Amino acid sequence: MQNSRDISKHLSSEIKLSKNQILVFLLILEKGKMDITQISQKLKLTIGEALSTSKSLVNLGGFINISDTEFETMHPRFTLVNMYRNICMKYGIKFGRNKIIDNLGALLEDYYYKARTNN
Repeated sequence: MQNSRDISKHLSSEIKLSKNQILVFLLILEKGKMDITQISQKLKLTIGEALSTSKSLVNLGGFINISDTEFETMHPRFTLVNMYRNICMKYGIKFGRNKIIDNLGALLEDYYYKARTNN
């Protein structure tokens, strides 16, 4: 993934994601829906870490549950704005347009589509 250090930095600073949340979010965004076992194996996390991290991303508005153990992300432009809105509410920050979030969504869009089409 291009600029993964910058992407991770912005996900941490703007949306307050943890290292594991960033790893899991980007993995599923880039590869498509996965179950906990796949997430655990690909990122070398325990099943418990993979599950709790994935569920925390559901709570932030970043993932949807396909089942109790399978997760998917929505379109990154929508997902990132959704997570940013939740962080603004949590920290009492006035929600408004954030160019960093908008640019991240645009950047991650190609990875999202590639994982979900035959191209």
